[in-house]
Amino acid sequence: MRPAPSQPADISRLRDVRTRSISPENFTGAKGGGGRATEGTGASCARELGRGWKISPSVDIAPHQIFELAAVDEAAVITHIWLTTHRDHWRTLVVRAYWDGCDEPAIEVPLGDFFANGWGTFAQVSSQMIAANPHGGFNSYWPMPFSRSARLTLENLSDEAATVYYQITYETGGDVSGLGYLHAQYRRSNPLPERETHPILVDIHGRGHYVGTYLAWGVNSPGWWGEGEIKFYLDGDKQQPDGSFPTIAGTGTEDYFGGAWNFDVPGRGYTEYNTPYLGMPQVLRPDGLYRSQQRFGLYRWHIADPIHFEEDLSVDIQALGWMSGHRYRPLRDDIASTAWFYLDRPRANRPEFLAADALEIAGEPMDPLT
Repeated sequence: MRPAPSQPADISRLRDVRTRSISPENFTGAKGGGGRATEGTGASCARELGRGWKISPSVDIAPHQIFELAAVDEAAVITHIWLTTHRDHWRTLVVRAYWDGCDEPAIEVPLGDFFANGWGTFAQVSSQMIAANPHGGFNSYWPMPFSRSARLTLENLSDEAATVYYQITYETGGDVSGLGYLHAQYRRSNPLPERETHPILVDIHGRGHYVGTYLAWGVNSPGWWGEGEIKFYLDGDKQQPDGSFPTIAGTGTEDYFGGAWNFDVPGRGYTEYNTPYLGMPQVLRPDGLYRSQQRFGLYRWHIADPIHFEEDLSVDIQALGWMSGHRYRPLRDDIASTAWFYLDRPRANRPEFLAADALEIAGEPMDPLT
């Protein structure tokens, strides 16, 4: 089995696979198992219609509970995930994925950040791998192959219950040999320590390729913030005799995300954009009250240009602005990163996941009426 066709010319090719889908209307994805519920969040709404009429469209995840979204016990490739919940939960729900019985998650990311909406405020994302549509319809097209089993969960870190609608579609019945496991890791520097770089990935060992970056970047000082370079340390770069130097070094933050000249269109200022592989879909401007800082959301998918490594990979990014005398100014910004990569094993070195308070988005009004 190979991931679903990615080119229009491939869509007509007949393939020996079976499509299954897991949702609250079919928790196991069983053939002929959908729409059978007699209890669920829609039971009262369907009381005059009966079984088969949207009895169980969603689930309620209690505070501080882990809910199993999906469990698959055969070789398969997840081809699409759709999910929605209220925006209050985008940083307090954590999505995790475990491949082939591994007891550590390969994917461990706050829900909103996984779908390139890290600031708890909706941004339209129109890309090949992630689509976020009004108002919080989250879609992932990252292929997620596994050879024996998969388990996907959502953990609710908050004190409030979360209602979640979701559908996870996958294909079974083919050969998954030679396909890497999808990993996604989240890190946040808030604020970034003085004269340090933000770590995106640290000491990933194995063979694989890096495929994506999302940054939720909050600026903590006036002026331009995106002069820093992203760096990819491949296959022993960290252990060179004369120091740690990357094989791939970018030329600036806006350059890495495919923009230029500070994303500043004359007369418009910072300008949002979406393309299939890269974009800056979100610019949150100060409002003179609670939102005192500028915040940005940026994505870069290495689909046409994956970064391959044979032994190890580390990735970091600088935060640089300008100071007098045309000198770089190291910044202490709020940087939250999500990194996607495929690896030849289901386990990778990963950070300890942050507590709920460290994930919180400051600056929102505390008035319960808003």
